Amino acid sequence: MTVDAHIPEGTPEMDPLQRAGAVALMEDGFDSVEAIEGPDGMEVDLLDSIVAVYPGGALLKVFVDAPALEFAEEAVRSVVGELLERSELLADWQIERCEVELHPKLAQESLAAADGPDAPPDDPADRKARHTERPTVEDDSEGYDAEAEAEAVRDQMLALADELRSFPPVMFGVLDDEDDEKEDGDIEFAVSPEDAKLAAGALVYATEILVDELFQDVQTLTEEDTTAAECDGPLWHFEDLPERYALQYDARFARRFLVTVIAMTTRFTDGSFQRLSCVAEELALKLLLNETNVTLETFGLLDDGVSAALDSFADNVYEDMDHEWLYDDSMDGIDESAVGAALGVASMAFKAWFTPFNEGRYVHPSAADEPEGAAQ
Repeated sequence: MTVDAHIPEGTPEMDPLQRAGAVALMEDGFDSVEAIEGPDGMEVDLLDSIVAVYPGGALLKVFVDAPALEFAEEAVRSVVGELLERSELLADWQIERCEVELHPKLAQESLAAADGPDAPPDDPADRKARHTERPTVEDDSEGYDAEAEAEAVRDQMLALADELRSFPPVMFGVLDDEDDEKEDGDIEFAVSPEDAKLAAGALVYATEILVDELFQDVQTLTEEDTTAAECDGPLWHFEDLPERYALQYDARFARRFLVTVIAMTTRFTDGSFQRLSCVAEELALKLLLNETNVTLETFGLLDDGVSAALDSFADNVYEDMDHEWLYDDSMDGIDESAVGAALGVASMAFKAWFTPFNEGRYVHPSAADEPEGAAQ
């Protein structure tokens, strides 16, 4: 279950201390629950929960074992509502979204048992690719209107654009007032304000998808107690990180990376972003851009103008592209070589991924390196 709870409308956004307190209250509340009584006395087992708090509320992943989807939804909405009401500090919070998602492993088993010509492929990667394909003409004949769906998503993205408070249109390649005064011959290409706005909204839209899918990856790695290289279950994103370190991507790493994504995108939307803080954030932005491009392409919204806007955004946010060398085995160790030192390449060793580039960079305390000698 995914639950999105918001602070009351008109209330100032939470500061870091308040967010830490909200996490503690919610986690303590879930720890006190073993099972939930569903409709007609039906018992729903609470298996696990993950709490991620941002300035405007909290995103919760609640894993339950229920005999039916509707029982899971009603039970989780009920228990989250009760946990909020019990706490004086959270009593006014509102549940904005509470929806069911099938457990990836159980869904895989169910799909594998399907029969008929329309049965999905056995391979999880093939199923993932099929899931992200655009609707076909045959879908339209069954009542699905792909164009209407694409237009609705486009409108939603445009409405979300203002949420990306840290980046003005110029970051997406839109000319500022000074550029407007230049002669036309001095400008090779400029992104239109509408394309920039769609690109900005798509980033916000894709952020929610990325965070949801990373939550699922964390749960998969936690349940299997393994790494991305050895995981039997389907993973959304950790297989897209540099392959040479796949044996290091365990549940603890996955949680640190998820927190990094949430912290980075929170700074994108609350207006406080200045620079990427560490290698993990550089890789997180790469995943977010990939998700944004896939989402736009899925709905047929990735034209040349929007693509140029996203390219401009990446060029302006990344200070360099050294992290791309992590995907090239021939460049392994360049950061520790004389060439790397001459080029000013920061350390890209796996142990340094969550280390700030310098003292002025921010890394979330839950993802930061532990002090020397700290207990595991």
